[in-house]
Amino acid sequence: MTLFWSIFVTVVTVGTLLGSYWLLTATRKSEVKDGAHVEKDHTFDGISELETPLPRWWYYMFLFTIAFAFAYLALFPGLGNFKGLLGWTSTGQWEGEVATAAERYNPLFERYLDTPLLALTEDRKAMRMGQRIFGNYCAQCHGSAAQGAHGFPNLRDHDWLWGNSEAQIQASIRQGRQAAMPSWAAPLGEDGVTAMAQYVRSLSGAAHDAALAAEAAPKYAMFCVACHGPTGTGNVALGAPNLTDNIWLYGGSADEIAFTLRHGRNGQMPAHEGVLDDARIHLVAAYVLSLSEGAKVAATSTAAGQ
Repeated sequence: MTLFWSIFVTVVTVGTLLGSYWLLTATRKSEVKDGAHVEKDHTFDGISELETPLPRWWYYMFLFTIAFAFAYLALFPGLGNFKGLLGWTSTGQWEGEVATAAERYNPLFERYLDTPLLALTEDRKAMRMGQRIFGNYCAQCHGSAAQGAHGFPNLRDHDWLWGNSEAQIQASIRQGRQAAMPSWAAPLGEDGVTAMAQYVRSLSGAAHDAALAAEAAPKYAMFCVACHGPTGTGNVALGAPNLTDNIWLYGGSADEIAFTLRHGRNGQMPAHEGVLDDARIHLVAAYVLSLSEGAKVAATSTAAGQ
């Protein structure tokens, strides 16, 4: 807060309190004694206006609230940039509460840190904890049941853009992911986009125009192979989707594929390092692993090979 606004707030606040005190005491002096009723020269239709004093207890209550306000503003922030004699801040209180909660609850999560993810998937208590973490931090995008949505991956199927090993799943959660599908409108042209959409559909065995697909095949080898591979199976190192499994992040109709080719896509998975500690990342990664049988099979194979 600038100095001007700090002074402005202080003057208005203190002035209001002092004005309230003056108004209260000034009107009190002009009042009649308790219990007396003075009939004023205002009578209409047999009804007279009386001047009745404010009850004494009510008057003292007003004084108490004004005194309390001054005491509060002296101890706590409220007068511009003045921080109060106690030095209290909402941030400091929040940090203290977080530290207290961490001291109390972190051991409950940390005891699972040394347990492999695959083993944790069989621990019902650990999975309930992982599910709650998922509900707090992941369900907003992936859905409460991890079924995904348009542009947000389904975590229950066997298709993994960035890999389904324990290390890859934890890396996705900890570091986040940034996908980049460039626009191919200029290199392909509108007719080329239409033909390429048919070729992409042919890779997954979906209904397509064979003539247009054949026309686009050389251009696929020229522009798309670098990321999606010669057979369209994708590349987890780049987050390039597998085009052969008929699982579509942005839709698999010819129009939706053409839109992706024409405009590109830029999906982002935010990093949760700093938001979640290692123990919570470990648990939620185990929960995500438990949702996909394909990932569990891959993890089992990896563990068996070690």
